[in-house]
Amino acid sequence: MQAARIHEYGGPEVLRVEEVDKPSPGPRDLLIRVRASAVNPVDWKVRSGVQRNIMRYKLPWILGLDVSGVVEAKGASVTRFQVGDEVWSSPTHRRPGTYADYVCIDEREVAKKPKNLTHEEAASIPLVGLTAYQCLVEACRLKKGDRVLIHAGAGGVGSFAIQLARHLGAHVLTTASPRNEAFVRELGADEVIDYTKGSFADGLASAPVDAVLDSLGEAAFDDNLRALRRGGRMANITFDVGKHIERSGTFFSLLTLGAAFLRLLLLPWFRKRVQSRHVIKRCDGEQLGEITRLVEAGVIKPIIDRVVPLADIQDAHRHSESHHARGKIVVKVSEG
Repeated sequence: MQAARIHEYGGPEVLRVEEVDKPSPGPRDLLIRVRASAVNPVDWKVRSGVQRNIMRYKLPWILGLDVSGVVEAKGASVTRFQVGDEVWSSPTHRRPGTYADYVCIDEREVAKKPKNLTHEEAASIPLVGLTAYQCLVEACRLKKGDRVLIHAGAGGVGSFAIQLARHLGAHVLTTASPRNEAFVRELGADEVIDYTKGSFADGLASAPVDAVLDSLGEAAFDDNLRALRRGGRMANITFDVGKHIERSGTFFSLLTLGAAFLRLLLLPWFRKRVQSRHVIKRCDGEQLGEITRLVEAGVIKPIIDRVVPLADIQDAHRHSESHHARGKIVVKVSEG
């Protein structure tokens, strides 16, 4: 089969589309014929090597953590799916591989694809959908009437989170550039903060928020605390691992990252009784099924920046790294 994989860490040019062996499903696996995948920032962070101090991969490695496709075969212990089912998933970081014609995924990490979406539309959602759901519903316990600040509202996680927060009845604030203001308002944002005009926290002193979904990382930590009310909730989804490696090296960066992690968890509580969590996407087929129902009900719509063939995966990574994508970059793998 065809797959895009890396043999070494580096820039987008290290991604190579080549012939590899077709995987065989284990007892609880589905063998999925991939129709579409998508690019996420974690993909190019792995590709560049900045994640290698926290997760080591055995090269060569097939990237990709979003998939929409069709079940072609199943393991002997699979009970929830049949051959021919249209499914979607975001598999575990330890077992990615959706930049390929076929991928094997544990059935517990898979759900039926929304019937009202094409495979390209569906592939744009699983990773960002699970991430946003686990941040807002689980970590922030968002409820009707809460004021929530969602960073980078035009991005993959942000564009999904705005729609979900609106559905939950929250008053939604988001950071965005002036060119994306109309776009994020269409998604459901009530207030848009122009991040190019200084600190986003400056205008929130008199009306702090109940919750923050932070996709900016450590640089926004202090301003997030300023923006939150006492007793609020914060969900963080990223650390700048690359800067830690650059400053401290591969080994000692583990120590500085540990210190940053403790600061994220403990300092908000001691300062303002804020409950802070670092959210790493959990692979959960049942939760993805909940997202399927939201999509089919029209609550969530896919936001796609562009669709590219697998042969153009290098350019897709370059565009993602530019931070100018509006929504998701989808990779069309096969017809169907």
